[in-house]
Amino acid sequence: MKRLTLILALTTLAACATIEGAGQDISTAGDAISEAARSAK
Repeated sequence: MKRLTLILALTTLAACATIEGAGQDISTAGDAISEAARSAK
């Protein structure tokens, strides 16, 4: 699971063209990770 999350995060970061886009991508990835953690409980 950690490997998949890392791959998705790196792919998302590689796809963004600006610093603002990177911030939004990181925020979205963080939200997805938080939701997955809540679901795992």
